[in-house]
Amino acid sequence: MSSSDPVRRGPSIPKTLRWAGLGTAAQGALALIVAVILVIRELAGHHEVGISGYGTAVWFVVIGGAVLAGGLALTRGRRWGRGLSLITQLLLLPTGYTIITGDYLLEAGLSRWLGYPIIAVALVLLALLFAPASTSWLDADDLPPDA
Repeated sequence: MSSSDPVRRGPSIPKTLRWAGLGTAAQGALALIVAVILVIRELAGHHEVGISGYGTAVWFVVIGGAVLAGGLALTRGRRWGRGLSLITQLLLLPTGYTIITGDYLLEAGLSRWLGYPIIAVALVLLALLFAPASTSWLDADDLPPDA
């Protein structure tokens, strides 16, 4: 390919896929923030009996980093980010339900109000991932090989 040959570009990334990527990236960033909070709490001397703050923080960094990378990949039109986003949303649905039905996280049933937004965001992102514009773009044959 010479320098005068036109660059072959695939179709533009649909807004539904970009929004799904941004939402997924935000979820990954939130997990990284939780990891930082866990480390700060552990350094401040707060210790739980049943868990390790540092170990849980490492888990949040690994998972949150992967989810953040998948979300950013979707915003850039990389197909591999769809799988990470899809799995994340499918795992957050039962997580939100567990938070709603169990009053063990916060006092006086306040955890219920944490579970509803988790489920709502997961459902919105699933709808964006499965929107006709998103699925037709992701299934297109004229995308570059690294998409």
